Amino acid sequence: MEAATEPSVAASQRAVENLAAKLRRRSAESFSSRIPNSPHCSSGQVVGSRETALETLLVLRQVVSKARFSNIEQLVEIIRSVGRKLVEAQPKEYTVGNTVRKVLHHIREEYHTASQGTTTLSTSKPTFSIAKFVSQGQPRKQAAPLRVSHEARGTLMENNPDDPDAFARTLKPVLMEAIQDVFDELETVYDNISKNAKDHIHSDEIILTIGKSNTVAAFLKSAAPYRKYTVIVAETAPTYSGHEMAESLSSAGISTVLVPDSSIYALMSRINKVILGAHAILANGGMFAITGSLLAATAARAHSTPVVVCAGQFKLTPQWNLYHEYGALDFGDPSNVLGFDEGDLVDKVDVMNPFYDYVRPEMIDAYVTNDGDHPPSSVYRLIKEAYDDEDYEL
Repeated sequence: MEAATEPSVAASQRAVENLAAKLRRRSAESFSSRIPNSPHCSSGQVVGSRETALETLLVLRQVVSKARFSNIEQLVEIIRSVGRKLVEAQPKEYTVGNTVRKVLHHIREEYHTASQGTTTLSTSKPTFSIAKFVSQGQPRKQAAPLRVSHEARGTLMENNPDDPDAFARTLKPVLMEAIQDVFDELETVYDNISKNAKDHIHSDEIILTIGKSNTVAAFLKSAAPYRKYTVIVAETAPTYSGHEMAESLSSAGISTVLVPDSSIYALMSRINKVILGAHAILANGGMFAITGSLLAATAARAHSTPVVVCAGQFKLTPQWNLYHEYGALDFGDPSNVLGFDEGDLVDKVDVMNPFYDYVRPEMIDAYVTNDGDHPPSSVYRLIKEAYDDEDYEL
């Protein structure tokens, strides 16, 4: 038995090491792969928050399927150790830790459901109270018990000395289905965010967006068959990712105008709505977003223009911005902003090139997620529903 499982365990460990290596390459190259025509772009890298979350989930599914454990504490510690290794490889990609927390939450939920059995859960009606809502968040859906197999009901035995693998063998099918649910959520995140786009975008509106965001692009394209509107795209120097965004929207038949970042404030009086993407949604309702988002949000607030953020719930992270008042602790090459060929000017100024702005919660009107629309003040509740308190620190 021991010899048979060695190759499978080694395979899962190799999968963890491969993803960690990809994330480390992304960090070491200082986001050069995000810059068009970069000579350092590597085809082996994982680029994009959703792609990183999917890759992390693939590794976790393989780890769970190959792991040997005789109680739930051992399984949780295995997942935590893998999660810590992946987060250390790229601590600035918050979706890695978020995905690990989500899987841990589902594992505990399925374990409790399987250990209690369906008889008790089906005969007792759930009790709701204000105190329970405050401490636990919104009551969860009661459909989970239907997934418990006949083998798992009432047969979970932890630390069985006669058959140490009995617990894992009984619980694994249920856990794999739970992980598949997270997969399905990530696979359909763009569709679920975009399905109500026509309710947010109205005819003849002028909308401003910043840079390239796959989520925002899907949202805007979804409303195009129902509404005629114009999108103004800021080019987002120094990466100039707005060029790609403008081309994508224009090819979908949307009236698109590409403008330099310096014209955002001047145009804001004509803008009806600002729609932004997010890199990470923080615990206080603020967010990290691509550079230029803070400029757009500040101009929008001065003109009382609503700011809407499109992001999947996998970007919710139970962390705070503790390092910099206006940006994330994530800086690109300053020579992209002010080159060394500027001569004497380089010695007289300090140049910072933050890749992500920090946008405070009071500057955001609503988050459009794959689970509905939420104000920034509700983010703490969404985080409490999505993750367990003990997993905030992996």
